[in-house]
Amino acid sequence: MDLFDYMAESRKDNEAPLAARMRPKTLDEVVGQEEIAGKDKLLYRAIKADRLSSIVLYGPPGVGKTTLAKVIANTTSADFHQVNATIAGKKDMEAVVAKAKENLGGYGRKTILFIDEIHRFNKAQQDYLLPYVEDGTVILIGATTENPYFEVNGALLSRSRIFELKPLSKDNILTLIKRAFESDKGVKSYNAVITDEAADFLADIADGDARAALNAVELAVLTTTPGEDGVIHVDLKVAEECIQKKAIRYDKTGDNHYDTIAAFIESMCGSDPDAALYYLGRMLSAGEDVKYIARRMLVAASEEVGNADPMAICVAASAAVAVERVGMPEGRIILAQAAAYIASAPKSNAAYLGIEKVMDTVRETGNLPIPPYLQDSSYKGAAKLGRGVGYKYAHNYANHWVEQQYLPDRIRDEHFYEPNDIGHERVIKEYFRSIGKDPERYRYEDPSKGGNPDRPWEK
Repeated sequence: MDLFDYMAESRKDNEAPLAARMRPKTLDEVVGQEEIAGKDKLLYRAIKADRLSSIVLYGPPGVGKTTLAKVIANTTSADFHQVNATIAGKKDMEAVVAKAKENLGGYGRKTILFIDEIHRFNKAQQDYLLPYVEDGTVILIGATTENPYFEVNGALLSRSRIFELKPLSKDNILTLIKRAFESDKGVKSYNAVITDEAADFLADIADGDARAALNAVELAVLTTTPGEDGVIHVDLKVAEECIQKKAIRYDKTGDNHYDTIAAFIESMCGSDPDAALYYLGRMLSAGEDVKYIARRMLVAASEEVGNADPMAICVAASAAVAVERVGMPEGRIILAQAAAYIASAPKSNAAYLGIEKVMDTVRETGNLPIPPYLQDSSYKGAAKLGRGVGYKYAHNYANHWVEQQYLPDRIRDEHFYEPNDIGHERVIKEYFRSIGKDPERYRYEDPSKGGNPDRPWEK
């Protein structure tokens, strides 16, 4: 490093954002992530012993992924290289690998390659690293905000240990804010103080993101005029002006998307309209495609409600059409009505379980012969082949029903649709029983013994 490089590095350290200046240098300075980096935990021991193998650090922004990588860089005896996947190319990887081969072959020294935003690498770039990770030429540290099981090469994952970092707690953020005001690397030289109320607000609104909290602290200090006492006072009003509202962490192709839609569906299934509306609101706030939400509600209306309330699918279908015609923001009301209806409706998954059982049966038995009397008899000569012969037309019999085998012989006694005693499915069972269709199978509790047959959940 020449004089100009040295001066540039020094100036960069002094003028770096507060979050970068406050980044811990040692493991003992790290705040939070005690479950994976606390004393006596696996990652802590591996770093301390300088015996690290390839790892992937996964978690939302501002929770310490890069910090842990920097700590490793400061403590390891290995050659440490850092690249950012948003700007690095194959040539950068080739240069690191060439240096790593030289280190290993010539000096017996290991090489650690830290790739920030590793999910930004395409498959070919990730595949290039695979043989060198596998043979130990490089030790990989990947950092990603996306679920690595969605975004990182499975072969790389199988050779790495995954550590999931959680959002920092409010107490963790408060510790960092306090440290920023007390440290020479922080804002101590500005003669600034922060009220407990302001610190509490920033720690809460940061939503587990240390970088967001420290950026707000820096902005507050740099833009506030000292008082008559010569001190910069960061109070609640200043803090509120220096941090944006909580951003919804939600990537429409990542696991936030799948986690939220799953919670939305499970809340409707679990008959919790409050939770269903909450997760609907989170998706809408994050800009989720309303057509996608409507499609998922259509599925839920059949899978979770089914014939316990046949109106649920009608409500969901009407909402899907209406929200496309009305658009946003009013469309949120339509989606909310449908979500609340589905969540509040009686539940049955009988249709879902029925078709799943059917699919298993079809895979197991193949194309079983259809009874000849059910086969098409509309063409000339069909009767000579026995097609339609012996068929009993239901409308010619009392109650428009007649005992007749419809399933193939091999599975004639199988039952696929099993309505329960909730909502309209109880009415279905009563109908079957009343016409004499398998009365024992469709037996239901006599309503005279208590309860409304149309609302059995009110017993």
